[in-house]
Amino acid sequence: MIGLFDSGVGGLTVVRALMQAAPKVDFVYLGDTARTPYGNKSPEIVKQYAIEDAGYVINQGAKLVIVACNTASALALDELKAKYPNVPFIGVAEPAAQEAAQKSKKSVGVIGTRATVNSGIYQSLIESLNPKLKVLQKACPLFVPLVEEGLVSDQVTKIMIRRYLTGLRQKNVDSLILGCTHYPFLKNLIQRFMGKKVAVIDSAHAVIAKAMRDYPWAFEGTSTGQQVISFTDTSTHLDAISSKWLGRKVEATKAELT
Repeated sequence: MIGLFDSGVGGLTVVRALMQAAPKVDFVYLGDTARTPYGNKSPEIVKQYAIEDAGYVINQGAKLVIVACNTASALALDELKAKYPNVPFIGVAEPAAQEAAQKSKKSVGVIGTRATVNSGIYQSLIESLNPKLKVLQKACPLFVPLVEEGLVSDQVTKIMIRRYLTGLRQKNVDSLILGCTHYPFLKNLIQRFMGKKVAVIDSAHAVIAKAMRDYPWAFEGTSTGQQVISFTDTSTHLDAISSKWLGRKVEATKAELT
């Protein structure tokens, strides 16, 4: 079984990619909706939450954990590997950085939560892959609550996209990394604003491809059809968003963290 977790519904973008690539694989997804967003929390709190989230999916039977949260990937990956040494972890940042480095000639734009941007993880990864690329970053803290509220095509969302991304568009970045798994919900609007020449990159498909390549055993064997969506705070609103995004009816289970 594969475990995935995020601060909220954003990681469902990774779940959708997983279901497209391996529709019968067993998985458990945890969205920490009771404590979202992580992007404005201190590194210490993010690490604590990530350890608790990982513990939940591991206790549910996960043998491989995908950290479907950029903030947790940036701040807590080393702590997770130390806490659970017998379980492999994959973060979402490295696959996206690799794709951006391949597709860019001069500059890469990165948008994410404040915590992800302040961590510098994307700048460090991209510069290690191609030191000639210029990395331009922008924190977009309001995108997460807009997605959590289901306002993915609302006028206020379009206004915030213009406000946050005008500077990056004016600087003619070659590619734009959506450095938060919530942001692919806004990908069409962002692509339209940035223009067709900009490669808008989300890490969902890249991280699943990496997982299948590096840990093929996690996708083999007999499937029991156990595909569970869990939230730490459930509601019909969250079920509706999840159902719309995954293209199937979702009735999330309530997760109790210890």
